[in-house]
Amino acid sequence: MPQPSSPTDRLLAKMDQFMEELYQVRRLNERIDKIALFLEDIRIADIVQNYTSPRKLLLTNFLAGLARGLGLTIGTAIVLAVLGWLLSNFLSVPFIGDYIREIMQYINNYSFHQ
Repeated sequence: MPQPSSPTDRLLAKMDQFMEELYQVRRLNERIDKIALFLEDIRIADIVQNYTSPRKLLLTNFLAGLARGLGLTIGTAIVLAVLGWLLSNFLSVPFIGDYIREIMQYINNYSFHQ
């Protein structure tokens, strides 16, 4: 496409470019509006399904809570095991090692009395 030579031709070319960009923006806005309406329909359908099926809602929430609790328990056990392993490496350090040894003895005594 040759470059327009006169200021009027350049202005017309810029206006054509602007109109094309405006058209593309309008098309994008239409698509976004369609997506928004679709998401609202999905949300409304989900709300209606939850109100019409309370057993399903209770089961879903129960399973989610069960999974959350199980995940927290397993995660806590792993973190405590790693922390115990790391602390056992510091037993040879003079002040820290004595303190850790006392904690480990307390844990061992408590677990044997149970």
